Amino acid sequence: MTVRIPALTDKLGLSAAEVGGVLLAWGLGALVSMQAMRGVMSRAGSRAVLRVGGPLTALSLLGLAFAPNLPLLLATAVLFGMAFGAVDIAMNAQGSAVEQAYGRPLMNSMHAGWCVGAIGAGVIGSLSIASGLSLTANLALIALVSLPVMVWVSRSYLADKPVTGSAAETGKKRLPPVVYLLGAIMFFAFMVEGTVADWNGLFMRDSLGAPEALAALGYPIFEAGMLLARLTGDRLRSRFGVKGLMTASGLATAAFFAIVLTAATPIMALAAMFFVGLGVATIAPVTMSMAGTATDTPGPAIAQAGAMGYAGLLLGPVVIGFLSDVTSLRTALGLAVVLGLLIALAARFLPRPRLLAPVRMPERGEERELARAG
Repeated sequence: MTVRIPALTDKLGLSAAEVGGVLLAWGLGALVSMQAMRGVMSRAGSRAVLRVGGPLTALSLLGLAFAPNLPLLLATAVLFGMAFGAVDIAMNAQGSAVEQAYGRPLMNSMHAGWCVGAIGAGVIGSLSIASGLSLTANLALIALVSLPVMVWVSRSYLADKPVTGSAAETGKKRLPPVVYLLGAIMFFAFMVEGTVADWNGLFMRDSLGAPEALAALGYPIFEAGMLLARLTGDRLRSRFGVKGLMTASGLATAAFFAIVLTAATPIMALAAMFFVGLGVATIAPVTMSMAGTATDTPGPAIAQAGAMGYAGLLLGPVVIGFLSDVTSLRTALGLAVVLGLLIALAARFLPRPRLLAPVRMPERGEERELARAG
């Protein structure tokens, strides 16, 4: 969708402010949904949420494709954000279930799939533009292909660990403090990611004098660094531990973003941006994984940490925009350096994570018996 925003503005004659409103509607819908997932996940589990939310995401994307005016576009953006938010939390809870079933860290490798999807979506969008495919046809085609795929893969989802006691009370009670600490760390990391996505290209062009085509490479290079880090992150976590990995990640994020801001040439900044991606990439998957083992029911903890994290993704670019108005863009982007240092500092307060031991997930017949037992 991101690469087709110019086509969206042309289709409906939107101003920059109206496009910002659409993106805000999407983000707020996702945040509301993520916060609501605390109770829903404790009652229904990630498998049920994914089986409903996945197809709904595809259908709401279809709504975005055919929205004829701004009010309907805003409404479908909210619905898409809510479906997306529910799926995001549920798939991380499902990832936690898979980790516990296998008894070893896997979350970084699973999040690498997100990087592949982001890169693939960019390529598909670019090819659609080059072939003259309209925005409506582009989004509709993706939605219609995604819908049966999501229904098909839903057969392979694992059941979550059985909930003991009242599921409703589990979702409402106060979570352990470590969940909120993990949410804060994810908030810092997602602020960095949002800052790079929305402001790096403008900084490269206006502050470093890079041609627009060269400036546009900053985000793909950043994503390439993230992909590499996530493909190796689980092995690094097993070798150096959570504290060691996250402390190094925070320091690397701060150091290399400082190099981006002080680079003498655009090429030097692009090279440093690759290492910023390497640094920040493992933070969100590791915090999601730890939230999944912080309580006996991972869904509500992952929902809380995830909602806090995505608030950073939504607010980060806004804060940078405000700071750049009162100072300069280069000074405002220095916030990313501070955020990296905060990640490294907060990581020192994390407790030793629970060891992942293989867990046998209940079969379908056993699930019904557990549900009757309450």
